[in-house]
Amino acid sequence: MTRKALLTAVLMLILLSGRGLFAQDPIFSQFYANPLYLNPAMAGSSVCPRLIFNYRNQWPAISGTYITYNASYDQYVDNISGGLGLIMTSDRAGEGALTTTLASGIYSYRLTINRNLYLNAGFQATFLQRRIDWDKLTFPDQIDPKYGFVNITQERPPDQLTRSFADFSAGLLFGDNENFFVGFAAHHLTQPQDGFYTDVSSKLYMKLTGHAGTIINLAPRRSSGRRLDDPTLSPNLLYQKQQEFQQINYGIYFNRYPFVGGLWFRQNFENPDAFIMLVGFEQSSYKFGYSYDLTVSRLTNITGGAHEVSFTWHFKCPPKKKRIKAINCPTF
Repeated sequence: MTRKALLTAVLMLILLSGRGLFAQDPIFSQFYANPLYLNPAMAGSSVCPRLIFNYRNQWPAISGTYITYNASYDQYVDNISGGLGLIMTSDRAGEGALTTTLASGIYSYRLTINRNLYLNAGFQATFLQRRIDWDKLTFPDQIDPKYGFVNITQERPPDQLTRSFADFSAGLLFGDNENFFVGFAAHHLTQPQDGFYTDVSSKLYMKLTGHAGTIINLAPRRSSGRRLDDPTLSPNLLYQKQQEFQQINYGIYFNRYPFVGGLWFRQNFENPDAFIMLVGFEQSSYKFGYSYDLTVSRLTNITGGAHEVSFTWHFKCPPKKKRIKAINCPTF
């Protein structure tokens, strides 16, 4: 039996039977290339319809770790003075031993403060399902020192292998159509119980997110405003907290149409975690991004870091009675 297999077995035993253990959400490193996942208030923020796909493979050098898929659609709708969004996420851990699937509907109200300033207030309702494939799990008591995994485990299967429940989130996004933006989101407002064992408390704790940034035009100032091909810099800050876990991300994007480059650093308040390196290609109707998380914590990059890919398709805006301006956030 390999050391890796033993470690996996111990980890799964802890996940299933440990008391006082609480779930945390999957993360994405291309924050603004997955806007509805970051903050429900971003539904409709780009005004025109868009369809987004995201894929993340975390720790690929270790067999059966975390693979997450995400798809979303959103647009601004004049008749309801706000944005509508749909988002679906699937997360697989341990080669499918634990899967999480969620589907959400989002409404984001747009408040026009003046001709350049806007406030979006978003509300998200989610149906979430978790499932354990018990046959894919292995436990330490199955190990024979000589022959490996030959014993029958004495671990008790959970009361139910599938858990489904409703979840609710909300967010705010404030910004203008040129220079700056700031947002706040609170996910899992009702903090539902998501454990498989009825005698073990396993609360899905509220996740708090704060994010802010600005876009600096490096081209000469002109009365007509910024053009698509103007080079820009965009420094950003993003903070997240879920139960006792805290994370802060510092990043900057450089945009020289049609190319985008980005560099982020992620840490908690005690230890560094990873550098995030990003490259993107953008056209008027679509954009593509790739990022890699280079682990710098004590875990080291022996895990293979994390690979992430995003693709966005922008549809043409339907005719409008009045012009609605987008809140100008980064695109990756």
